[in-house]
Amino acid sequence: MITSSLAERLREAQHVVVFTGAGASAESGIPTFRDALTGLWERFDPAQLATSDAFRADPSLCWGWYEWRRHKVLQAQPNGAHFAIAELASRVPKLTVVTQNVDDLHERAGSQNVVHLHGSLHSPRCIDCGQAHTLSLASDALPGDGSRIEPPRCSACSGYVRPGVVWFGEMLPEGAWSVGLAAAEECDVFLSIGTSGIVYPAAELPLRALGRGATVVHINPAQFKVSSQEHFLQGPASVMMQSLLREAFGDHPVS
Repeated sequence: MITSSLAERLREAQHVVVFTGAGASAESGIPTFRDALTGLWERFDPAQLATSDAFRADPSLCWGWYEWRRHKVLQAQPNGAHFAIAELASRVPKLTVVTQNVDDLHERAGSQNVVHLHGSLHSPRCIDCGQAHTLSLASDALPGDGSRIEPPRCSACSGYVRPGVVWFGEMLPEGAWSVGLAAAEECDVFLSIGTSGIVYPAAELPLRALGRGATVVHINPAQFKVSSQEHFLQGPASVMMQSLLREAFGDHPVS
């Protein structure tokens, strides 16, 4: 339930952090690691494709799987939660969007300077020298489930180009983590959307915000336990975010 006091806190906030996880993009049809994959991909464990060792052992298998995911993202559209978050930027003095998602749906909805803690499917780089590589954003035919696709080669060192996401066992990007941590410690309202807070170190951010006295709100379709100091809004991200903005700011245009 969105209380009048919670709506007032958002309305009067000077700095709001929006922290999103897979649940924020689920309504756009973005498959997550926990979804049942289709076709031949059912034979693979996504977690075992998301490591540097797995890529080096079978580059075409890993690259094909990530290209499948990238094309799924390119075919998806931002949902009401993404648009509400972008709208929030015009309602508060300062908004910082920090996401664990590797898609670009926040940007396509209009959010600026999104902090990507887990990298992006659209920012590949050389696995050897780290040089950035540009991919076409055009959504061509979707790679078939199980397709092996030879990765591009780096123009600088001829090494394989790898997906620009954070794999298991890798550190979060230092710059993104520093920005996210500072924002969590400086904000007065922290909205955690579509994440159950079990993936560390990212899950530390709401705890940091709470420790500094911020109002922390969790939005998720599935109930999970939060402390008595936190708020929980149960429901789809799009519905709850649009309702929260209406309660705090009155009618607003959300695409």
